[in-house]
Amino acid sequence: MVKGDKINFSTPSGFPEFLPSEKRLELYLLDIIRRVFESYGFTPIETPAVERLEVLQAKGNQGDNIIYGIDPILPPNRQAERDKSGETGSEARALKFDQTVPLAAYIARHLNELTFPFARYQMDVVFRGERAKDGRFRQFRQCDIDVVARRELSLLYDAQMPAIITEIFEAINIGDFLIRINNRKVLTGFFKSLGIAENQIKSCIGIVDALEKIGENKVKQDLEKEGISAEQAQRIIEFIKIDGLVDEVLDKLKHLAQNLPETEQLSLGVTELETVITGVRNLGVAENRFCIDLSIARGLDYYTGTVYETTLLGHEALGSICSGGRYEELVGVFLGEKMPGVGISIGLTRLISRLLKAGILNTLAATPAQVMVVNMQEDLMPTYLKVSQYLRQAGINVITNFDKRPLGKQFQLADKQGIQFCVIIGSEEAAAQKSSLKDLKTGEQVEVLLENLAEEVKRKLS
Repeated sequence: MVKGDKINFSTPSGFPEFLPSEKRLELYLLDIIRRVFESYGFTPIETPAVERLEVLQAKGNQGDNIIYGIDPILPPNRQAERDKSGETGSEARALKFDQTVPLAAYIARHLNELTFPFARYQMDVVFRGERAKDGRFRQFRQCDIDVVARRELSLLYDAQMPAIITEIFEAINIGDFLIRINNRKVLTGFFKSLGIAENQIKSCIGIVDALEKIGENKVKQDLEKEGISAEQAQRIIEFIKIDGLVDEVLDKLKHLAQNLPETEQLSLGVTELETVITGVRNLGVAENRFCIDLSIARGLDYYTGTVYETTLLGHEALGSICSGGRYEELVGVFLGEKMPGVGISIGLTRLISRLLKAGILNTLAATPAQVMVVNMQEDLMPTYLKVSQYLRQAGINVITNFDKRPLGKQFQLADKQGIQFCVIIGSEEAAAQKSSLKDLKTGEQVEVLLENLAEEVKRKLS
């Protein structure tokens, strides 16, 4: 760099950074999510940010959004170090684009150290090489849970997922939402009953999954481009538009399964869907929180059974705010045995961005401090430090102002950071073991004995 040239210190496109008020909101939401996850017995793990490319491409993930990389070639003075490690410098690796595929590899690596069913949560950062735009990032935090078993996994784990989603979003208090539930076997079974070839079903599911984005007419056009007849395309549209109360939809599906040819897989999907719905109800999820939506397909190849998408009512343009489903073969691709799993994911960074822009969430105060002990006199600093520690030990977050400046300026500093209360101690207050407690929101100022200060602050905060 030529001397005098300015350094471009702007963030790389698609890689977010947060102001304190935004980061505090993220941590607040992470804490809610973590508490709900752990209340259902999920345990935390961490997987590397970088995985071998062949791992990330397992089960048909061909890498449209993978951020690629290779092992760095070490400089000459470290060549021997690289040779000793056995690394060639050319093994293809990439940043993980989700948590589920790395989880499958993690289980394969630690198979004999884990107990099954294995229920884990992760709240890590993932990376996607997609076009950065408003609400879409190349780096973002995902909050995932998955349960993986050896050979068999109860459908009641599928039923737990809507209960967990409901608890999280009710705790966040983001308004009315709807968990839309389907089963991939219902879709694939219906396609088979129409005589659609096995090798066409995958692309049909991907087209149906795009219904909300591209509309009914475009779905028909795209289905016909895949070799689906106009009559078959129309029947698919009619099928995925079946709606009504949950029990009404189930009855319609059962009726179809009894009157269509080759409906073994469709019947199995309906039975699984009914089992999951019964479990959701037994877990106490309110009827207005979930529905059956036959257009929900989830485009990823590895989903095989139950699938979910969650929509914020009145803000459907935000898209799904939590999604997931069941998979049967993802872990097995690494181990060669059946290991079914089910999970959900919240793209938290994207969600926060969307909810802040829509005015559904607000950022928190820039600091967690609830009280500022102001600096009236430098010689009283020992008193200020003792009072600050006394308040902290009582569970109150405190900033001690070490810099002497006009009292009004100190009040402005506290107010700018969202601190509501200031503790004021001058020489007279110190001699009398008292303080003045000022509420910056109301302007009220009261005199309090130091021994009662913590109790009074807590009372005003409650």
